[in-house]
Amino acid sequence: MEEKQSQLSTYIGLGLIFLLLFLWMQYSAPPKKTPEELQAEQAAQQVQQAQQQQPAAATPAAPAPTQAAPVADSVQNTLTVAKFGPFAAAASGQEQTEVLENDLVRVTFTNKGGRIKEVFLKKFQKILVDTAGNDVKSDLRLMEDEKNQFTFEIPVNGTASGKVLTSDLYFTATKNGNSLVFRADAGNGRYFEQSYTLASDNYRIDYRLGSSGLESVLSKRELTFYWENYLDKLERNQTYERTMASVYFKTVEDGSDYCNCREDDTKSLGDKSVQWFSHSNQFFNTSLVAQGFVFRQFTGETKMYTDAEVDLKRLKTTAVVPFDNGSATMAIYSGPNEFERLKAFDVSLQDIIPFGASVFGAINRWVIHPILAVLSKFVGSAGIVILLLTLLVKLLVYPLTYRMVLSQSKMAALKPRLEELKKKFGDDQQAMSVETMKLYSEYGVNPLGGCLPILLQMPIWFSLYRFFPAAIEFRQESFLWATDLSSYDSIMQLPFHLPFGAGAHISLFTLIWVVTTLWYTWYSMKQMDASQMQNNDQMKVMKYMQYTMPVFFMFFFNNFASGLTLYLCFSNILNIAQTLVTKEYLIDKEKIREQLEANKAKPKKQSGFRARLEQAMKEQQRMQEEKTKQQKKK
Repeated sequence: MEEKQSQLSTYIGLGLIFLLLFLWMQYSAPPKKTPEELQAEQAAQQVQQAQQQQPAAATPAAPAPTQAAPVADSVQNTLTVAKFGPFAAAASGQEQTEVLENDLVRVTFTNKGGRIKEVFLKKFQKILVDTAGNDVKSDLRLMEDEKNQFTFEIPVNGTASGKVLTSDLYFTATKNGNSLVFRADAGNGRYFEQSYTLASDNYRIDYRLGSSGLESVLSKRELTFYWENYLDKLERNQTYERTMASVYFKTVEDGSDYCNCREDDTKSLGDKSVQWFSHSNQFFNTSLVAQGFVFRQFTGETKMYTDAEVDLKRLKTTAVVPFDNGSATMAIYSGPNEFERLKAFDVSLQDIIPFGASVFGAINRWVIHPILAVLSKFVGSAGIVILLLTLLVKLLVYPLTYRMVLSQSKMAALKPRLEELKKKFGDDQQAMSVETMKLYSEYGVNPLGGCLPILLQMPIWFSLYRFFPAAIEFRQESFLWATDLSSYDSIMQLPFHLPFGAGAHISLFTLIWVVTTLWYTWYSMKQMDASQMQNNDQMKVMKYMQYTMPVFFMFFFNNFASGLTLYLCFSNILNIAQTLVTKEYLIDKEKIREQLEANKAKPKKQSGFRARLEQAMKEQQRMQEEKTKQQKKK
């Protein structure tokens, strides 16, 4: 009995041991693979075997499609949904382009991002200079760089980053005449779209952001806009082109402004309301104008490049676009800086033309530009238009020119009396100066009368200094040997660069201006008292400055817009002609002498200023005499 119980216990123990062993084998064994996983494993083994059979030096061939693709696709779909949320269907596709055009412009769009890919301006060419100094012209395109970014950040619920960029989406394009609609599918009839309509005779594009059914998708009712624009080199003189290219913008609070043009700069405006912003070259721009809303959180940035780099400059803008009603309307302008076209927006968009600030900018915008616009309607040559402008300015200031020549003639009539003073006072310059002033006052002669016309023309000169490099009306307009009146003229290319940034060429208009200025200076100096010029230190300094300044400015004007130097040449030639004609035919020298004697006979009223001036001169003379005496004692 006991033996049977012992055997039973042994069987039970063995059974438990086998049961435990079975259970351990079941739980410790690898998990059973699904058919898809078995197929993926088999595919991996096949690829491994194929690689082992290939020679070591050979490049492994791409594995043939296998049944693992559904698994990879499933994983990829999961990642796509996590990244793009409801826009997952629009995250893949093939890039295609669409075109809108009119007689002025051809705009190419891409469905990748639903954005502008290139703007081809049919009426303009870019012009660069080769190593031999020859002009090389080619098609002019804006926004063409592959590195450019033009994208909106859509705040989407349920995505890994909480946002989707339009630049990552493939839009479906629908074209109708000169309108184009890009739509990104968000599933269940929902979508985000961008629509463009090109004007028939303009560079303007009506631009609208829209959506449908995205109320529950968007985490907030605003979009963030990112724009990065690498500007192409378009002009002969890249130095001026670079310093005139910048990010421009207009705020409701402060008006128009821009980022620094001559160095890297960033301007962040916070909560200020921005009506428009623009990425502008010297003569061309691409601008976004808000309609029915204002941009917020605007930031503009400029990055300078050197001549050795491919791009001229990098401009960057970010801004927040309100999307309260699921839409936002804007206008895009991408074309030339033509004053009237920009002014037609009625938001001061013409301020991007760098005519200058304060009084000089006002003269350019509201005086010089309108005059030249009228003249250009009747005259085809830009050079002749500049000549007519010069004639008009000279006619306006001729009464002052006449007074200048009259003053010079009066001073010339007093030369004999000044010679007598010189004999009387010898080398005593202080006494000579006092007596000379008395003589001028006694005969009613103003020695500064010749300066007034020059001073009154200075605002016009400073305005034109800003006008010609900025006015697109003179871009690539030729006259005589100048091929582009908005850039320098060249009659000779040099194998080296001149100092002071004068370039590697010779400007003939600049040389003509220097020669005529030196001749006119010499002629004007002849009218003054020669002995006084030789013995008065201050007059000597003035004389030397008048001769050296044109030579100094020769280096500056050599690389400047030839429209300005042409104007200065015309101005000098007309000055010489007006002076000679006035002096020889309109002024009676005998009457001048009679008038001087009559002025001397009149009783003089001692003004406070004249009394103080004479007192100051006498005090200066007394101090000089004391100094001379002290030197003699030593």
